[in-house]
Order: sequence, then structure tokens, then C-alpha cells
Amino acid sequence: MKRAANRSGEPGGAPDAGRADAGPSGGGRRAFPPPFSVGQRFARRATFDADSISRFASACGDGNPLHHDEAAANAGPFGGLIASGPHVAGLMMGLDATSLSQGHVALGLGFTFRFARAIPAGATLTLEWTVTAVQWKPSLDGYVVGVAGRAVDDAGCEYVTATGSNLIRD
Repeated sequence: MKRAANRSGEPGGAPDAGRADAGPSGGGRRAFPPPFSVGQRFARRATFDADSISRFASACGDGNPLHHDEAAANAGPFGGLIASGPHVAGLMMGLDATSLSQGHVALGLGFTFRFARAIPAGATLTLEWTVTAVQWKPSLDGYVVGVAGRAVDDAGCEYVTATGSNLIRD
């Protein structure tokens, strides 16, 4: 059996992201080549129009008038309709899942979102994820891929920031 390499690539050290020795059973499956690289980026554009804001909020059971009632939203703290948190989080998680599942089995392990600004009706944002870590996890028989994400406008203003962890299997 091949000995694990340390971070400098010499035999006998701690495993690194490119490790290719035995899986969780100790003699089973070998690690496949790392499917992603730190710094790799996935992005798409999304427009949050009044109709999609109301439809998404209804679909996820969010009855807050700030997502449905223009008169109430206009009188509210943001001066108009705003997207619900689950709306942008769902689109961002969808981008993560679609991007990481191309040619692999991808499973989300956990995500954290911070909503820095309300997303007004009519806003078009770039949703993006950047790979921050790739590590072989023998007990899960796959790579754990860490990501950092954000929803940002063309001027660079961040509306949402996020982190996530995914399991990628061959």
C-alpha cells in the first residue's frame, strides 16, 4: 500500500488534499483526483423582479407583506418590495449544487448566510461561489469542498455573504 505523503509530498506525513491511499475500510476505494481547485469560481446573474419575489415567497411559505404587498412594502423600512432570504439563499445553493455536481455526486453538508442588505425588486445581482478548500475525507469516501459565496451588484456592493461545505464523490 502506498504510504501517505506529507504536505511537502514526501512519504510518512499527514495526508493532504491530493492523497490517493485507502478509503474508510483501510483497503478499499482509492481517492480520485481532486475535482476542484482552491480559487475556482462559479457565478451566474439573477434578477429579482416583483413577480419572482412574490412567487418565491409564496412557494416557501413566507407571508411577510414586504415580499407581496406593494403598498405595505412602500410604507416599510426599505421603500418597496424586497426579496426574501430563502429566495437568494435558494438561488445561491442551486448554483453551488449545479456547479459542483457536473461529473460528480455532490451533497451539501452545511451553509451559513449573512444578509447584509435588503435586495430590492428590480435588482440584478451576480451570485458567486469561490472554492476555499478541497480535502479528501476517507470516512466520507469523498472530498469535502469548502466554498465562500456572495450576492453582489455591479458596483461591488455585497447584499449576501455565505460559506458552505460540500461532499464530492466520484
